[in-house]
Amino acid sequence: MAKLKVAFIGVGSISGIYLDNLTQLFREVEIAGVCDLIPERALNAKEKYNLPRVYEDMFEAFKDPEVDIILNLTRPHQHFEVTRLALEHGKHVYTEKPLGITLEEGNALVKLAQERGLMIGGAPDTFLGAGLQSCRKYIDAGLIGEVVGAAGFMICRGHETWHPDPDYYYQPGGGPMLDMGPYYITALVSLLGPVSRLVSASKRSFPTRLITSQPHAGTVVEVNTDTYVAGTLQFASGAIGTLFTTFDVHYPTQARLEVYGSQGTLILPDPNFFGGPIKIFRPETARFDELPLLFDYQDNSRGLGLADMAKALTTKRAPRAGMQQVHHVLEVLSGFEQSARSGTWLDLTTPYERPAPMQKAALMGVLD
Repeated sequence: MAKLKVAFIGVGSISGIYLDNLTQLFREVEIAGVCDLIPERALNAKEKYNLPRVYEDMFEAFKDPEVDIILNLTRPHQHFEVTRLALEHGKHVYTEKPLGITLEEGNALVKLAQERGLMIGGAPDTFLGAGLQSCRKYIDAGLIGEVVGAAGFMICRGHETWHPDPDYYYQPGGGPMLDMGPYYITALVSLLGPVSRLVSASKRSFPTRLITSQPHAGTVVEVNTDTYVAGTLQFASGAIGTLFTTFDVHYPTQARLEVYGSQGTLILPDPNFFGGPIKIFRPETARFDELPLLFDYQDNSRGLGLADMAKALTTKRAPRAGMQQVHHVLEVLSGFEQSARSGTWLDLTTPYERPAPMQKAALMGVLD
């Protein structure tokens, strides 16, 4: 069984689940090495997971002839530069969300990848999990009739009370839309197809935030990005969706995602997760009934998109969490800010076709 080799750039908090899954679950990829600006993080990962090597810096990883794919786990405002340099060194790249923090960054990366004949893939890959793939099958089968609309809500009071390093979330490249919006937008376009235009409004409710979590408790940070963002999406299919994300609101539940059809309503799992309950409301029953999950990967399967991309490279097929998707999602995300500034509808230009649905695997960890 051929295995492609992956080098980690960044070994922060999100890396743990990638390390777990790439060493224990996904059978067609192999970790070549890791690197981090804080060397002890990389050394700890090497020891814990018995990895082959620690790279002195990312350039050493880029130059390693054994590495097929660079896994970009840096902070969002660093995604563009790391991905650009990896592509220039001839490596395929799978990046954490988002592709970049502006559409201009995304455009430049797509152009470079196409010129070099390289593949870009990216998070989130939760849409490939059992929850949202089952929803896609139900919707495509007509269980709720013709889709007329959708709505998503990500409501919380922010990160300063629990996150160890919350300052970033209130700076350019952060905020609730770029942080959590990718999960909702990716879920919606994978289910309903491309967004054709959008309009939004946004604001910064509080000029500063007091950090109460360790190790920065007592620090006051300035808020330099909008933290209350609401918008309307018009899909090419004719469906109309709404999306609301905020770090400003006290609310008992964080996430909600719904799809409305001519014959019923589907309540989707939290798009931040791979599994979760699916509920349907139809007029015949006048109640919510839970539907079964029909696919694999209902537990935390981060890295699934990377494993799928590796299989796509070896079989010459399109990756499911591929460049077209992360590019279109970035245009939607950045479009919310652009529309809010202009006060007008924004027409989108990036192409998008839904990727192939997942196939039930004969063996977990091996993709079709």
